[in-house]
Amino acid sequence: MSEIFDLAGRSALVTGATGALGSAAARALVERGAMVTLAAGGADALEELGSELRRAGGQVELIARRPESEADTEAMAAAAVSAHGRLDILVTAAGLNRVAPVAQLDPADWQQVMDGNVRGSWLACRSAGRRMIEQGDGGRVVLVSSTRGRLGHPAGYTAYCPSKAAIDGLTRSLACEWGAHGITVNAIGPTVFRSTLTSWMYDGEGTGRDVREAMLARIPLGRLGEPDDMIGPLVFLLSDASRFVTGQVLYVDGGYTAG
Repeated sequence: MSEIFDLAGRSALVTGATGALGSAAARALVERGAMVTLAAGGADALEELGSELRRAGGQVELIARRPESEADTEAMAAAAVSAHGRLDILVTAAGLNRVAPVAQLDPADWQQVMDGNVRGSWLACRSAGRRMIEQGDGGRVVLVSSTRGRLGHPAGYTAYCPSKAAIDGLTRSLACEWGAHGITVNAIGPTVFRSTLTSWMYDGEGTGRDVREAMLARIPLGRLGEPDDMIGPLVFLLSDASRFVTGQVLYVDGGYTAG
């Protein structure tokens, strides 16, 4: 059974590679034998991650760019093909949020969230998908959605929730469009996961404690998420274990969306 989860020899591109979920994805891919191209805006953090993975025996290419334009995503896909000969896997982990009540949310901030979460993912899929279609032997795409693509939020998420709902729609649309090419397209929908942006909720008192306890009351498994919780679902969706699975959003949320 372990063979169907093997990613040896496959070339993978990860956007947002230095974030909590992107770096977890990068480590999982290297551990399963994939060659990786890591893209992120912060050059120093990217180099640090690349050095770590090379010490672990990974074949790693780095490109310090965010998926903000077609030129960016074309450069990412080209870097993967140049370094590793082909492109088989795409993980879109780049994204952001701006939180404010709708009456106070600046339209420019709303647009930034939509661009960072939706447009960037669309552009990355477009550039990577071109290569996969040209190669003619299929591929795997996993987008990062959220439980907030399905559920609303009372605390100023009128940019983030619509952006993740759009990711769910993009997942289904691309699955239909690319099925004939043997390319599967799925999404992972996490709940709150530990990261530099959420550490206040995990470790803090006061507001952090109140928000944490409110979240825990909704999660049947009784804890918040950790980046490593993503690894099993991600490897499943990127490997031959999921070869007949496409157009799905797999919630990695401790049961949050079940209740």
